[in-house]
Amino acid sequence: MSKNNAKADIDFEKELWDAANELRGAVSENNYKNYILPLVFLKHLSERYEMVHGEIAEALQDPKSEYYTTDKDEVKYVLEDADEYRSRNTFVVPKKASWQYLKDNAEQDDIKVIIDDAFDVIQDLLTEYNPQLNNLLPRLFVRSELSAKQTSGIINLLSHPKFSEKENPESDILGRIYEFYIGRFAMAEGSGAGQFFTPGSIVRLLVEILEPYKGRIFDPACGSGGMFVQSLKFIKEHGGNKNDISIYGQEMTAQTLRLCLMNLLLRDLSFDIKLGNSLLDDKFPKLKADFIIANPPFNVSNWHPEDLPDGDPRLFGPKEEFTTDGSANYMWMQTFWHHLSDTGTAGIVMANGAMTSNTKGEKNVRQYMVDNSMIDCIVRMPDKLFLTTGIPACLFILSKNRNGKDGVHRERNNEILFLDASKLGTMASRKLRVFSDEDVSKIANTYHNWRTVDKSYEDVDGFSKAATIADVQKQDYKLTPGIYVGTEAEEDDGILFEDKMDSLKATLLEQFEKSDLLKKQILANFEKL
Repeated sequence: MSKNNAKADIDFEKELWDAANELRGAVSENNYKNYILPLVFLKHLSERYEMVHGEIAEALQDPKSEYYTTDKDEVKYVLEDADEYRSRNTFVVPKKASWQYLKDNAEQDDIKVIIDDAFDVIQDLLTEYNPQLNNLLPRLFVRSELSAKQTSGIINLLSHPKFSEKENPESDILGRIYEFYIGRFAMAEGSGAGQFFTPGSIVRLLVEILEPYKGRIFDPACGSGGMFVQSLKFIKEHGGNKNDISIYGQEMTAQTLRLCLMNLLLRDLSFDIKLGNSLLDDKFPKLKADFIIANPPFNVSNWHPEDLPDGDPRLFGPKEEFTTDGSANYMWMQTFWHHLSDTGTAGIVMANGAMTSNTKGEKNVRQYMVDNSMIDCIVRMPDKLFLTTGIPACLFILSKNRNGKDGVHRERNNEILFLDASKLGTMASRKLRVFSDEDVSKIANTYHNWRTVDKSYEDVDGFSKAATIADVQKQDYKLTPGIYVGTEAEEDDGILFEDKMDSLKATLLEQFEKSDLLKKQILANFEKL
């Protein structure tokens, strides 16, 4: 993998952004996603249908295929059988909802009506298939300020052959385009993007740490579904099967939920994603997940813990002592822990303040988690990793698989691994830092070396420390890695201190002489004016 994987791994970003900029003047940048992404999704469904239709037609003519027949009525029946397409994870897309139809009519004055009508047709198909997909494609082009020319411009740009799954069948091209747009729209949207987007290098790091090869994956603050998509990539890269994972998610914003559902449908992933506030309205009360990967909103205040039911099974103790209206950070922690299976592991992006906060409803929970050996690892991250804020954050790795009984991981009930990654990452732009693949490997490999039976691990000054629970208790349950990892040993260059001082002194005197000479030249030039 390259160091620039924070960007989309496609080479036509400019053309894609040009397509989005067709909306300029009629749509604000923070609403680009609501127009472009449904079109990308419709194009995917349409092309997918054409490809499967071609596969079935070919099989019907192949004497070696079980589909082979010369009966014209039977051929027609099979080619129009909706079940044949559903069994191949696609839908029969009627002509007037096809991308080709939109392309053929792109220059018509009523193209906005044609698009919205196509959305209606696709929406009916989706709702019939799964009621959760209701209102995925609302009519929005007719109501928009977009001109017919702007609308046709978007269709024509997205119709380029290199943006086609039919032309690039093994490339997951529309999924990658969708991912590119999600990231770019998040950068354009700025402070509002946190609800639907987690930067790619952080998502990659979490997935590399958790290694979700198979099982149930849950994200109760799932945004646009980036954690799930990266999990799918991880499985593919390691030769796994996407059918080995089950995806569960909850998202409290309807508009963001639509982005997530389209994102997962583009990847042909099966899922159960629900709308609602995970803190106060847990839609999966009985779900036990093998992996929880989440970036919940930081430091949410006034979230009304008083509305939690008495005896909420997620709470570690009395509601009054284990929650605070000042921050929901540790209610998220209790939610994640509750939903882990008996051997599950959770990777959570969290505000740095959660490592040291002394508020009653937060420190009580943190102390409970340390005393009961729930925390596997803490990773301190550098600043500027997020589009929405420059403040640094950290990762909490929680695990119920610390007793060493699975034969793969060693017993570590009395330890917590602390990693200080605050010096890693490189600036991809003036405001945004990213982890390189080397950074991701360094952090993830250290974690795996520490917890895995047949691997070796050693503390590294300034970077990693396997501290005991007693060590953390002595530090009043503070979890800041810097307290434990110490300072990085400076490399000895072999030069004596006296020699270094002599060299520095000589350099300084030389610079003084140059400064005096420059000063004289400047004054001389002034005299000539």
